[in-house]
Amino acid sequence: MNQGELLEIAKEYGTPAFVLDVEAFWRRLDKIADIFGEDVRLCFAMKANPFLAAAAADHGTRLEVCSPGELAICEDVGISAHQIVYSGVNKQVEDVSRAIAYRVGVLTAESVRHVEIIEQCAARANTKVEVLLRLNAGSQFGMSKDDLLAIIDRRTKYPHLDIVGLHYFVGTQRKKLKHQARELEKLRALIADIELEHGFEVQRLEYGPGLAVPYFADDDFTDDLAPARELAPHLRELAKEVELTVEMGRFFAASCGTYLTRVADLKENEGTSYCILDGGINHLTYAGQIMGLKVPALVNLSALADQMREQDARAWTLCGSLCTVNDVLVREVELDSLQLDDVLAFANAGAYSVTEGVHLFLSRTMPRVVLRYDGGSELARDFIETSTLNTPRK
Repeated sequence: MNQGELLEIAKEYGTPAFVLDVEAFWRRLDKIADIFGEDVRLCFAMKANPFLAAAAADHGTRLEVCSPGELAICEDVGISAHQIVYSGVNKQVEDVSRAIAYRVGVLTAESVRHVEIIEQCAARANTKVEVLLRLNAGSQFGMSKDDLLAIIDRRTKYPHLDIVGLHYFVGTQRKKLKHQARELEKLRALIADIELEHGFEVQRLEYGPGLAVPYFADDDFTDDLAPARELAPHLRELAKEVELTVEMGRFFAASCGTYLTRVADLKENEGTSYCILDGGINHLTYAGQIMGLKVPALVNLSALADQMREQDARAWTLCGSLCTVNDVLVREVELDSLQLDDVLAFANAGAYSVTEGVHLFLSRTMPRVVLRYDGGSELARDFIETSTLNTPRK
């Protein structure tokens, strides 16, 4: 999207709004697929942005679904069940039963209890379901190696499960790729050990490398696909031995979204110039952080479009509309010729912000979500008044 198009979208749909460039999302998926090679499959973690789930599925990408709500979204928008990897740490009987009824492609088991629940639900449905055993990576996710191997050893006790492979994910925004390289070697050794010592062939591996994306002024924006290129040889090597799927959300989607917000007030106090925006930290977060001291990529679309505007560059503190001193989007950033009603565009807002903000705080209106295609744009979600959600029942 160019800056002129973003300004036109702001005029048509209003602010605050998230603009998600679907065409850019598809192009990025294609580029990453080319880098990894044809033997590595892609899976989009839809928690990063549920509004891009259908676009990912339409492009042939698998989807990681982590909650009953996300599964409901897939059902509502008509996503093919076989594309779904149903994950998540809290699966209850009703959740698993619903997923089996929908015939999702594969379920992950995060614990011994999950294995037992899936077996119970599959038996009740008189069917056999594919399962990935999730290996713990030092957090609350997945099961211990001992539990995983014990399940494999007694797999005949689960006749309604087809244990097809492993699932492994550590975290996000991981910049030191030597860690991922070591993980892949560890997983290769584990897969070999399972076959040699436990007589079981691991057919698939679902792996989340958590590759990092640039967000802030001191990040390197010269090649945001560099981490994929660096990791690709390791992935291709492992893909020779097992069916490998790389699962990511942020790395696929972050650069494909822009957050638009409008200047609502300008004032100065004791040498600090404050800009109050019609958005705030209830909408926009980067990597789950209150940003304050960091400067994301942003531009004043209105000033760029007005070439006759008199220049007046100064440092501004950009604040949102919440009644909390924490509502600081940027502590200090130099902007030229800032005026009332100017539209600011924050880049790289395609992952998590659309759902991660504290949207119910202060009962402010939730922003619109606009999907942009090369042929135009469409409203994906209208403004939502959160006051109704915060009003007690009489």
